[in-house]
Amino acid sequence: MAYDYYELLARARVWAETAQGEGRLQKEAARPLFEIDSRSADSLFAGQQSPGGGRPLIVAFMGGTGVGKSSLLNRLAGQAIAKAGVERPTSREVTLYQHQALAIAQLPAGLPLDSVKICRHAQAQTQNIVWIDMPDFDSIELGNKRQVLEWLPHIDVLLYVVSPERYRDNKAWQLLLAEGAKHAWLFVMNQWDRGLLAQYQDFKQQLQKAGFENPLVFCTSCTEPAGDDFADLTAQLLQLSQTRNIAELAHRNRLLRGEQLQQILHDLLQAMAGRDFPALQNFYAELSQKHAAGFLQGLAWPLQQLSRHMAEPTAQKADIKLWDAWAQSRFNDLLDELALQAAQQNISSQPLKAGLRQIKQQAEKTIVDHTELAGRQALFSPGNGAQRFFLGFTALCETLLPLAAMAAVAYKVYSGYYHSATEAEAYLGADFAVHSVLLIGLSWLIPFFLHKKIQPSLQKTALKGLQKGLLQALAALDAEIRALLIAEQNRNVQLQRELADLLNNAEPVLMPRLDKESLLGRVLLD
Repeated sequence: MAYDYYELLARARVWAETAQGEGRLQKEAARPLFEIDSRSADSLFAGQQSPGGGRPLIVAFMGGTGVGKSSLLNRLAGQAIAKAGVERPTSREVTLYQHQALAIAQLPAGLPLDSVKICRHAQAQTQNIVWIDMPDFDSIELGNKRQVLEWLPHIDVLLYVVSPERYRDNKAWQLLLAEGAKHAWLFVMNQWDRGLLAQYQDFKQQLQKAGFENPLVFCTSCTEPAGDDFADLTAQLLQLSQTRNIAELAHRNRLLRGEQLQQILHDLLQAMAGRDFPALQNFYAELSQKHAAGFLQGLAWPLQQLSRHMAEPTAQKADIKLWDAWAQSRFNDLLDELALQAAQQNISSQPLKAGLRQIKQQAEKTIVDHTELAGRQALFSPGNGAQRFFLGFTALCETLLPLAAMAAVAYKVYSGYYHSATEAEAYLGADFAVHSVLLIGLSWLIPFFLHKKIQPSLQKTALKGLQKGLLQALAALDAEIRALLIAEQNRNVQLQRELADLLNNAEPVLMPRLDKESLLGRVLLD
């Protein structure tokens, strides 16, 4: 089911709040989404109908100071309802002139109701029109400008009033360019009794440059009304107030805002897709290799000292600190450099920094635990496989060879004694005794000597184990950082998919083409 404008805006804001809360979307990037205005002329008198059926047409008078907006409104109303003259430039009052059947209580609460003046009428001719006389946009009062901007989303038609002297007013002209296609525009050169044809033609040329191919420009004079375009202006306003024209204006307004919203979402999607996580991961791979070599060199002396103390359990080792301030500082530099590179790749660094902060805090424990455990495991089974085999073999020989030698000597003693008794031969002499002692001694001494010689150094064994443990610990930290980068990339992809789904399910914006010769074609920007 396609999302209409209001549902799409609500869902998009929920998405943005989630991404912003996680720190993956900057407040400045999300600002256009929250500043887009959901108010409209439909909401101004929501739930009400004008006496002619449907909602009324909202017409606002815009222009600079002293161009006669209030006088023109008074002339349209047929009575003095708006302030005019020297009081006007400092007035903060907004004047509404509407049919008596309409209730102001339906206005949204966000509007400054305390500065609104309500005038009612019972005229059937203009029962479908609500006139709004707003403060001068170029007034020195900042509150005036704020009120104008607050009311603009609720306006159908802006009646842009100028004077021959002030038709090139810069502030009002900037408003025209900014609002553009958001409203229908009727242009009035008031105080025409002081105007020239060249000024009128120049004003039309300026409007054409702004995008109005054939603008409706009326020349009026509240002091010398004979022969001016006031009747034509009234007729065009009445025609615009017809139900079908109001519906068309409201429809185009919704389409324009929907188009603006989808463009904002598209820009956000492009910004998130532009986050180069692979480049960041490649940068970290090179950075970690450089820092790993530095850690191995910088921690060589602490490893040697720790290995000596591990090989001599009785030695004091309280002063040996493997992961010292130097190592922690170098590790912090690595992570800070990674976070800085992430910012340069347009990757939101807040969640990344939070994850890196945890890794920083656990770095010493990870290094010490892995390293000391590997050192102790190495001491539990010192040497390599060949060394351990020959150690076992020489230890066995230390027992078996002396026993074998003693057995041979005992046999020789027994044999010599037997033959000497039966054959009257001489018993074993001193040479035999010396040779026997030498044989037994050498059978024990040689294996014992070999066993001592091939005995691995406990310090070297501990050092190798510690070095192995350090490499494992650095690899564990490296794996944590890489996992963090992958998790950030996956979350960014997930947010992109959610945003893409919103765009894919948004109602298509099909702006109808305008007949440039029709009334709406002349008052609307295509």
